[in-house]
Amino acid sequence: MDDGAATGRAAAAIGRLTALAPGMAIPFGGDRVAYVSEALAQAFHPGDRLVVVQDSGDLLHVPAAVQAIAEDAVGRASTAFQQMGAVGDEAITAFFEAFAAKLADETVWAAIAQANLADVAHAQARGRSTTRLAVSPALRADMILGLQAWRDAPATRGKVLETTTHPGWSVEQVMAPLGVVGFVFEGRPNVFADATGVLRTGNTVVFRIGSDALGTARAIVEHALDPALAAAGLPAGAAALVDNAEHAAGWAMFSDPRLALAVARGSGPAVAQLGAIARQAGTPVSLHGTGGAWMVAGPAADPARFEACAYHSLDRKVCNTLNVCAIVRERAGDLVPVFLRALEAAGQRRKGAKLHVLEGSEAYIPAAWREARVTVARAQGDREEPLVESLPQADLGREWEWEETPEVTLAVVDSVEAAIALFNRHSPRFAASLISEDPEAQDSFYAAIDAPFTGDGFTRWVDGQYALNRPELGLSNWEHGRLFARGGVLAGDGVFTVRARVRQTDLNLDRNPDTGKRF
Repeated sequence: MDDGAATGRAAAAIGRLTALAPGMAIPFGGDRVAYVSEALAQAFHPGDRLVVVQDSGDLLHVPAAVQAIAEDAVGRASTAFQQMGAVGDEAITAFFEAFAAKLADETVWAAIAQANLADVAHAQARGRSTTRLAVSPALRADMILGLQAWRDAPATRGKVLETTTHPGWSVEQVMAPLGVVGFVFEGRPNVFADATGVLRTGNTVVFRIGSDALGTARAIVEHALDPALAAAGLPAGAAALVDNAEHAAGWAMFSDPRLALAVARGSGPAVAQLGAIARQAGTPVSLHGTGGAWMVAGPAADPARFEACAYHSLDRKVCNTLNVCAIVRERAGDLVPVFLRALEAAGQRRKGAKLHVLEGSEAYIPAAWREARVTVARAQGDREEPLVESLPQADLGREWEWEETPEVTLAVVDSVEAAIALFNRHSPRFAASLISEDPEAQDSFYAAIDAPFTGDGFTRWVDGQYALNRPELGLSNWEHGRLFARGGVLAGDGVFTVRARVRQTDLNLDRNPDTGKRF
């Protein structure tokens, strides 16, 4: 039997999925099987796609219409990337200037703010969180500053990173654009400006925003983004929105092999699923799905420093907000009251406070706290709850997604080493801080803690724009291992590849040393 016949039979055995039946077995992961539900079978129609997540067996339905929207957006970004090589760096600079100017324009911003009000009202009606959805003067200013930072950033396309010189020739390692960056993020309108940072290095971007903020995103595209692209002479589609509210749009986008990099931000399970989809499509990923910073107060902790750092780490809920505070047992008598004072103060500038206490640490909490009740602002509305609740050790990694009521876990531990062990075992391995006046303890903490972001003070410094003056695409934790050859802050100027370029001056170069000169 010749290879051609075998190949022909293999090709003939391949068909197209046009229907699903309830109970149909779908293999995944090489040796496991998932079964089609009745609801999925009824919803699936010819032209639709079934994404099988090989890690989990999730069967994800992508309707044909949604697939077409995602394919069109990725296609426009892909076509634009092919044209970016002919676009000068001055045009890219002009884009960021124009985008920032549009957001600074009162008429433009009024249209965006109006769309955002509708998004917020719709989200509130569905009991959804709006703390990151609502635009504000501060958010607007941050967006403009971020765009201006990219405007002023040095162009790096074509930058020679290294030159290796040989007799008669040399090889340059040159920075080059990577390609189309796919970006899925939660309902935070300011991330729109961050995402366009990949254009600084000659890439293009296609993004899907959470359904809560889709109206705001459409307004930004219509009134600011697209006009800025056109004014600067950048190709249409260089920054393209997947204009669809369904989760399936993100699944379709991350399944597209034309992506050079897939970036996902949002809730843990959703981000993990998106990452698995991209990886099985062969696309590198940058993920940040679980946040929550840890703070450890050691034997040499200064109470005033500890109180200030805890307080300033609880100003609002984002990924780098203090989530777990561990206090060594020998200092619990004086530092637990300090921490409770800081938490109470943080609640006074927001709307109360909520404390979770690791099982076994309850005795260090005053009875008045343990017996009190508090009104907690939840996405679904205000709720009366106990001020203090016990938490099993297995739940130490849970990130508290609070709205207006600061929420945090307190653990009393035997030692800093015990706190590190808990962090390395239970946390998403994101950000950690040690409060200690002992330099050797700080060095030991840095060496042992398995986190990309470590410090000796408040936790809210973990932010690309705040810490590094570079608007970030995302922050990566180490929940699934350390990152290869890059830091935890992914910024637009960090999305590149390296090309090798040779320059030859000796015409008689030959790999065969016995070959004589002929020219």
